Amino acid sequence: MRAALALAPLLLLAACGSLPRPFEGNPGAVGRILSRPPPARLAVPQPGNMLLPADAGRRFADNVTAALVAREVPAIAGPVRRGDWRLDMHAQQTGASITPSFTVTDPTGKPQGSTEGPPVAATDWAAAAPDVLAKEAAASAPAIATLLTRIDAVLRRSDPNSLVNRPPRVLVAEVTGAPGDGNRALAMEMRRQLPQLGEMVQDTPNGADFTVTGEVRTSEAPGGQTRVEISWHVVDAQGHDLGKVVQLNDVPAGTLNGLWGDVALVVAQQAAAGVKDVIDKQTGRGGDTAASGK
Repeated sequence: MRAALALAPLLLLAACGSLPRPFEGNPGAVGRILSRPPPARLAVPQPGNMLLPADAGRRFADNVTAALVAREVPAIAGPVRRGDWRLDMHAQQTGASITPSFTVTDPTGKPQGSTEGPPVAATDWAAAAPDVLAKEAAASAPAIATLLTRIDAVLRRSDPNSLVNRPPRVLVAEVTGAPGDGNRALAMEMRRQLPQLGEMVQDTPNGADFTVTGEVRTSEAPGGQTRVEISWHVVDAQGHDLGKVVQLNDVPAGTLNGLWGDVALVVAQQAAAGVKDVIDKQTGRGGDTAASGK
């Protein structure tokens, strides 16, 4: 009898045509996704053929390294160590201009792709003024970072064990902070929604490629409302924060203090698309293009 009594409110809530759906049509905003270039470490050795004095060449290598680090690339200026990827640089003069070029080489010594920086006036390059070298390094960094991303896409597509070639395993962990039965209901509905979008959801953390956790925060809002903020965080197997989906709405005070029912369903339906977007961009299903030779 107790079980039947407990079930009745759920059926009534699900069947109620006037049920508030405060999160419908609000899938949330996906946070910044950090780039993941292929090398665990990208060595930037001192160039030997940059048409610059040795000290200026070393300074340019330092500038390029700093510009790449600012773009979340794990670059280090200095000698190449065992297992490093490397960025080789050289410059070529064409008429009155100097064009620096950059080649990414894997740890086996095989070149994986090349790109160029914008041309510089030969007289300015020969003067090797610090501001000129710094400006050129900053202008070249986007093309180098894009090259790394393209190389990464090619490598992942060629690896049968890569997440590009198999469904990712996703653990939907706990949801915290929700009033009523929201923690349980939100986690349960997210576990139901992600497989409908093609994700492989598992119940244990062993072997999970990604983990999704939810956090609910509530606060008083004007007009007898409660402000509800739901954040879904996505981390990879190493615990790196990959992004989040945030949903924010005001609901009548007390609306969510009991059973969430269809509210949890709508929240999960809308948020699951954003979570999938975060995962897709990390696994290369988000529209990466193949590496070109330049």
